[in-house]
Amino acid sequence: MRSVNKVLLTGTTGFVGSQLLGHLLGLGRHSVVVASRTDHANLDPRCQVFNVGEFGSRTLWHDALVGVDCVVHLAGRAHVLTRESNALQLFREANTEATLNLARQAAAQGVRRFVFISSIGVNGALTTEHPFSETSTPAPHADYAVSKLEAEVGLMQLSNDTEMDVVIIRPPLVYAAHAPGNFRRLLKLVHTGIPLPFGRVKNSRSMIALENLVDLITVCVEHPAAANQVFLASDGVNFSTGQIIDLLAQGMSQGMSRRGRQIPLPVWFLRVAARLLGKQGIYTQLCGSLKIDSSKTTQLLGWVPPVSAEAAMIKAGQEFRRKVVGS
Repeated sequence: MRSVNKVLLTGTTGFVGSQLLGHLLGLGRHSVVVASRTDHANLDPRCQVFNVGEFGSRTLWHDALVGVDCVVHLAGRAHVLTRESNALQLFREANTEATLNLARQAAAQGVRRFVFISSIGVNGALTTEHPFSETSTPAPHADYAVSKLEAEVGLMQLSNDTEMDVVIIRPPLVYAAHAPGNFRRLLKLVHTGIPLPFGRVKNSRSMIALENLVDLITVCVEHPAAANQVFLASDGVNFSTGQIIDLLAQGMSQGMSRRGRQIPLPVWFLRVAARLLGKQGIYTQLCGSLKIDSSKTTQLLGWVPPVSAEAAMIKAGQEFRRKVVGS
């Protein structure tokens, strides 16, 4: 792939997208175009902003794609807490149809690469004996993951039919002090200092620090070996829930070697309690294992996570405490 001069980003108001935008602008190697659903006067003046309205299957992208070499597509419908009768349809509209509409127009307009941020949920929710890898058979566990897999299939078909390269990245949970969702809830729990019931949980989970994912996406924008590949992304280190709590607690104690207080409740008790409360999904994330083999990513791209998992986890605790107590 030739040098990338102009990059179009979607999803730049989100958790990952906002960090990626700042990172690319800071590098100064690319002209950055931002696709927005509305006018955002507060975006960095170094980027060009196009208000394309709602992202959907009929969105017109022509003006935003003029001269673009690479599209990085982060926008989409994420997990929702409320149950909806038409959830799969809504996910397909936002994550499958809207993605393929953008990709088709990008290919028609001469864009040379399309980087799609998918999800490890495409592989499944749990691992047992073997970690997930790029050769694992997809087994999406939720409507969100189904819609991401369908987008992946459509993109790969498009890459076969056009001159545009496709790069797919499947990250697991992405963490930082300002992470949304379950990681934010865990940060809040650890910060309270109350004992948590995970003393006997011996699971093993792969995750990726926000800084590491942003760095990997940046590599995939330019690296010639990334063309038409799927990459599983992680920090390269697995933690148990107890280890995560200990590292966050260490960060919140301002660098002192403090462990999070944990009660050694039997795992079966947590499983039964989660079932009775209808919280099986939370139980899976806190007590189950999800391991990723990201060796293809490191070997093919020569990519090494720039931030160690332990340092990133401690930093998340430090910054969360600083935000809460204002110190």
